[in-house]
Amino acid sequence: MKSKFLAAGGVVAVAAAALTGCSAGGADEASCTNKIVNADATQVSVWAWYPAFEEVVDQFNSTHDDVQICWTNAGQGNDEYTKFSTAIEAGSGAPDVIMLESEVLSSFSIRDALVDLTEYGANDVKGDYTDGAWKDVSSGSAVYAIPVDGGPMGMLYRKDILDQYGIAAPTTWDEFKAAAQALKDAGAPGVLADFPTNGRAYNQALFAQAGSVPFVYDSAKPTEIGIDVNDEGSKKVLAYWDELVQSGLVATDDAFTADYNTKLVDGSYAIYVAAAWGPGYLQGLSDADSDAEWRAAPVPQWDPANPVQINWGGSTFAVTSQAKDKEAAATVAKEVFGTEEAWKIGIEKAALFPLWKPILESEYFRDLEYPFFGGQQINKDVFLEAAAGYQGFTFSPFQNYAYDQLTEELYAMVQGEKSSDQALDDLQGSLEQYATEQGFTLK
Repeated sequence: MKSKFLAAGGVVAVAAAALTGCSAGGADEASCTNKIVNADATQVSVWAWYPAFEEVVDQFNSTHDDVQICWTNAGQGNDEYTKFSTAIEAGSGAPDVIMLESEVLSSFSIRDALVDLTEYGANDVKGDYTDGAWKDVSSGSAVYAIPVDGGPMGMLYRKDILDQYGIAAPTTWDEFKAAAQALKDAGAPGVLADFPTNGRAYNQALFAQAGSVPFVYDSAKPTEIGIDVNDEGSKKVLAYWDELVQSGLVATDDAFTADYNTKLVDGSYAIYVAAAWGPGYLQGLSDADSDAEWRAAPVPQWDPANPVQINWGGSTFAVTSQAKDKEAAATVAKEVFGTEEAWKIGIEKAALFPLWKPILESEYFRDLEYPFFGGQQINKDVFLEAAAGYQGFTFSPFQNYAYDQLTEELYAMVQGEKSSDQALDDLQGSLEQYATEQGFTLK
């Protein structure tokens, strides 16, 4: 059973020689990319890829006499996860604390690679986070990480383009469709938006807005899983986008390619349905249209009388099972982004969206003006309400595999090889088969 679950994690191991950074259960100052202020204190090794993170580490180390962070950037996303997977297989080489996206927590907790932080005071800080953020790091009564940043969703749009064609920023998905048609009818050189088949968590968030609950999973019963990806809500959403695709009203470019990035900023897409980290992502792209006028608005709704907020992405700090001093490691996970000073670095230099309520709900963050958006207070206008309304999400212990299969089915749909309903029915079948093969019992 355990060997099957190792495969279910969806992370492929690489040679142990690829591992970099601090060794497990402590740190050698020579291996740190930051300065250790107090060499006599317990050192906790950390893998993280946050921008400007060294300043956050320095702030933590300068204010903690009993524990110090030894930080290494071991790669971003799957690059880091592959190294972590190798360390799990080897039984050594993992850091004490690791940055993980919330969507992969179950993939590692099922391999006994993460510590349940309820034993180390996680619930003492639960009140510092929104309910949705806390659900994303929890499974049943267990808490496998401390939230850091999130991706409540909104809509970023080119005000200049919509104004040029007399189109109002859409507030509902019906208005979104009408705007796409109006832009096409006016002969605009671009389209309203993109529907990327490789959107993964983005596409899943769109389904969730219509009530989709694709997985039921509790780490207390790791051999059981409920799968329902071809539900009524998902089929409604996918049929909607398939109609836009087949009518030529939206593009189907793969997300996060060089071509996609260019189109985000050159006017090819008038709207970018994005997470709260999207503004920072846009600002970091080169060759932006200097005449562009960007604004932010709430994500379109199916029923404006009953709005549903959704989230795309989010990262956490987890304590690994290889940490020798788990108490010290938990202190780092709970406190590294537990001050206003640390968060001002994260917000102003790394464009992170905070999930720590003392800064999330502060006047400072609420009233921030963003020059890229014409001085708009986008947190107040859009993202704070989106964050407060997000109810959390349950990911599967083989989420990467599920996303890969979703991508394949969506690609077949946009190519006209399958209907939207058939794509989701086939996805349901493939995930049920995979789960059974990996040793899970279907609920």
